[in-house]
Amino acid sequence: MMNLSLLRQFSRLALRPPSRIPIRIRNITTTPAVQFKTTDQLCAEPMKKKKKIDPQIVKAREERRRKKLEKQIRRLEKNARQLKPIDELEVPLDLLDNFGKRKRPQPKLTAEVIEARALLQKDWARYKREEYISNVAQIDRIMAAQRRALDKLLEESEDLYNEAIMPDLQLIPYEIKGPVATPPIKSYESPDGEYIDVSKKWDN
Repeated sequence: MMNLSLLRQFSRLALRPPSRIPIRIRNITTTPAVQFKTTDQLCAEPMKKKKKIDPQIVKAREERRRKKLEKQIRRLEKNARQLKPIDELEVPLDLLDNFGKRKRPQPKLTAEVIEARALLQKDWARYKREEYISNVAQIDRIMAAQRRALDKLLEESEDLYNEAIMPDLQLIPYEIKGPVATPPIKSYESPDGEYIDVSKKWDN
């Protein structure tokens, strides 16, 4: 009877749902174990040992470098406002060397000649002053007459006044032809405008 009761208990345990029975699962990996590791090849040499330098030598080097920079800064500030040279406006060196030979002595003027020139200069200045005053007065008279005529025209008709003060568009493409400094050259062929630029290029 005991065996039968034990069998019934075991049969009941067997009929229990599997969730109630604790099951231990072992974690088993299928990847092979890595026992050796390789690193990248490094082509380098061992670091050199730093030499000990006297602090006075290092300080002297820094001082020389600082003085050199200050000298360059002073040179740049000195030439900051210097204009770029223009070869066309520079006097050739051979002319500067022969300046003393080519210079003519100033003629010695007598007292009478100096007095006559001074009087002539004063007369010329007086004449130009009177000419300027007469020109300004004439322009003032013309402008005053024009102003009076426009005022009279405005009293007569405002439309005619507006037409009178409008600019004349036919006078804008104004061309004038008169005497020139030199007479024209017969059978002269003017250049086509091509030229070779030989000026130097300056970097900013």
